[in-house]
Amino acid sequence: MNDDWRYSDDRMELRQKVYEFLLKRFGSELDENGEPKYSMKSITECCHDWVSQGNVNTSGIVSYYKAYYA
Repeated sequence: MNDDWRYSDDRMELRQKVYEFLLKRFGSELDENGEPKYSMKSITECCHDWVSQGNVNTSGIVSYYKAYYA
């Protein structure tokens, strides 16, 4: 059993929501060469960091992603 609050059921649910939100917003954008503009690694790391910092919803996630991961 993991006692780390970052991996509680509610935090994992939030992580999933953040991931889905970012994936819909940034996951399908392509650059001029037809390659993904944003990496799955950056989306995944952003999700982890967002949840680990204690955020409780997706409000502000787009600005955060653009500022630190895009």
